[in-house]
Amino acid sequence: MGALDGLLRGEGRFSPREGVVPWAPLLALLVGSSLVYGAAMGCFGWRGAQATFSALKVPLLLAVSTLICLPNFFVVNTVLGLRADFAAACRAVVAAQATMGVALASLAPVILLVYVSTQHYRFVTVMNGVLFGLATAAGQVTLNRHYEDLVARDRRHHLGRLAWITLYVFVAIQSAWVLRPFIGAPGMPSQFLREDPWRNAYVEVFHDVFFLFR
Repeated sequence: MGALDGLLRGEGRFSPREGVVPWAPLLALLVGSSLVYGAAMGCFGWRGAQATFSALKVPLLLAVSTLICLPNFFVVNTVLGLRADFAAACRAVVAAQATMGVALASLAPVILLVYVSTQHYRFVTVMNGVLFGLATAAGQVTLNRHYEDLVARDRRHHLGRLAWITLYVFVAIQSAWVLRPFIGAPGMPSQFLREDPWRNAYVEVFHDVFFLFR
């Protein structure tokens, strides 16, 4: 609980001003908490295999999306003349991802309540998207906290932070589509990955939302 409280408050070894970066606790919080939400996310239809697969894939989603974005983030920081602060920027990113994982874990009971309230697959898909959005917003609070000193030192970090947010959201949505299924559609077998070809995630999200509200 001490590590969790320190992360959410930005205090102690998780303070942005702390010299030593607690990489191991940050990664442990990220993986452990996102695993909890993944298990809950895969409980739609109450299939144990899908819950297990999803528990493994949510941490994988957050980690893979971050790793895909980091090379470009490094280039952006270098182009902006902020290369000397790249380690601090990476610390901000990982702390934000860990906060997102913790926020997701706290929302696990909410998605389970949704599952016992409805069997409408498209609705629960959209609800999971909403909860991921809320967790992402929580992560941005931590990201902003870590960027305060960086921006105060050099206002070009505003652009670096914006570049990270834009790139990460774009990559994470497409990565989530590639790593599907997380929920498990009724009538389809529990499996780690779908066998059909990759498609554009943004088109599919639009179809789900349009179908829900038409």
